[in-house]
Amino acid sequence: MFKCLLNKYVATLLFAFFLSKYSDGQVKEFKDIAFHLYTDSLKKGVQNYINVDGLQADGHWFPLDTTLISYSSSGGRWEQNNLIIPTDYKKDSVVIKVFLLNQPIMTQTTTIYIKKNPDPTVLPTQQDILDSYKKRKRRN
Repeated sequence: MFKCLLNKYVATLLFAFFLSKYSDGQVKEFKDIAFHLYTDSLKKGVQNYINVDGLQADGHWFPLDTTLISYSSSGGRWEQNNLIIPTDYKKDSVVIKVFLLNQPIMTQTTTIYIKKNPDPTVLPTQQDILDSYKKRKRRN
């Protein structure tokens, strides 16, 4: 119980810090918006975080969320900034479009492909990685 309350307290403090540091109480105006993706493909059946940032007049990038932008896509469903592709999705890609809520004319569109190869069922151990590195080093 105490740990849960402590976690909520810390989360509240971090949120307050974020608001005080990055929010001046005014509506943000952006010169541009851009996708800054952490992956080159989407996986089926999991949350795929879609990162969109706004370029401010001072040249700094500001992370955008569903309070500032609207997401749409040709497939899957959205949970805030996360796109979930169904496991039975048949197409090879998804087209994603975002626009700023306070500047609807500012939009970005991207196409992201669906991962085709399955994830390995067994990941290599630390020793496997070290052994493969040693083998490559001996060849050179």
